[in-house]
Amino acid sequence: MELPDPTRAAGLARLRAFTPRMGAAYAAGRNADPGPGLRQDVARLSAHLRHRLLLEEEVVGAALAAHGPQAAAKFVQEVFWRTYWKGFLQLRPALWEDCKAGLAQDQARLLTNGGLRRAVEQATQGRTGIAPFDAWAAELREQGWLHNHARMWFASIWIFTLRLPWRLGAEHFRLHLADADAASNTLSWRWVAGIQTPGKHYLARAENIARYTGGRFDPRGQLDEGAEPLDEPGPPPPAPLPALPPLPDGEVALLLHEDDLHVESLPPWRVRRIAAVAARDDAAPLPRAWTAAALEDALARAEARWGAPARRIAAKEVTTWADGLPVVTPDIPAGWLDDALAGVAAHRWRRPWDAACWPLARKGFFPFREAIPELLATLDPRPPAC
Repeated sequence: MELPDPTRAAGLARLRAFTPRMGAAYAAGRNADPGPGLRQDVARLSAHLRHRLLLEEEVVGAALAAHGPQAAAKFVQEVFWRTYWKGFLQLRPALWEDCKAGLAQDQARLLTNGGLRRAVEQATQGRTGIAPFDAWAAELREQGWLHNHARMWFASIWIFTLRLPWRLGAEHFRLHLADADAASNTLSWRWVAGIQTPGKHYLARAENIARYTGGRFDPRGQLDEGAEPLDEPGPPPPAPLPALPPLPDGEVALLLHEDDLHVESLPPWRVRRIAAVAARDDAAPLPRAWTAAALEDALARAEARWGAPARRIAAKEVTTWADGLPVVTPDIPAGWLDDALAGVAAHRWRRPWDAACWPLARKGFFPFREAIPELLATLDPRPPAC
């Protein structure tokens, strides 16, 4: 499997192994996808970062310590992309609601439009006749992961060559990627479609695919390389990041979740019971199993830290499980878990990384990128101690 095991220990081992390549090697080789088992210049830590088995500051700190800010700049920027997407969506709650409503409409069309249903089935099953696309569809199902460049090509072919609704493609990724989070997944598809940055879309080109796959694929004559961006509304303006209320004193029930499993850096609360929750139970077996194992790993580490009983629960069980104790939880970004826990009384704790970065995601990534040196100076990321 392309991904390391879903434990913090495995993530740390992979981080140590890849750190020597976070500088010039990553900058030169990150766009190349030579195929399964041959990818030396991508970290394959995305699922560990997505679930915060590793923290962004740990990974960025490792890169900076090994290579310095100039040589590690490209790697550091790529880590910040996920933070930026989360902040962008967090400042625009209406955008998430619009995406969900649009997906519901597209899914309703699948029930009544046999041609669309057959086309989506062919695409998701890798039966389009476009060799690279079909290979990526198979790798996605079998590995729960794709190279970032392949994700861009896949999304572009889905939207502009196959002419399929972009939200159905994003939903397919949500169901099959072990590292899928609502912000990165949804907004990346919008970016490819040309509606995240209106008028600027990403077109997969046969020459580019042939070059960066080392000639494994060359879909010359099969792609629409002249398509126009989709004509849909751009993102709404940002709203201020809401402040969080004070945390309770005294004994608490700790709720871990799929968006943040970094037990070691949580405050020294007086924890009397521990639970973990996820909300992607409809995902394909591989990402569902990966997430479940990650939750179990975090529960074991939390139980060892606090000596309190720890178990997995469903979102609807939180109130009963807490049994009158105030519930504290790491902040939950906009997405399906936030939706599942709507109405649950929980005190959220926001990490300094998110508190510093999310309010800056008001425009495109490049203005955000300009703030990275100041953010690094403020946050002072360090590699993990062990």
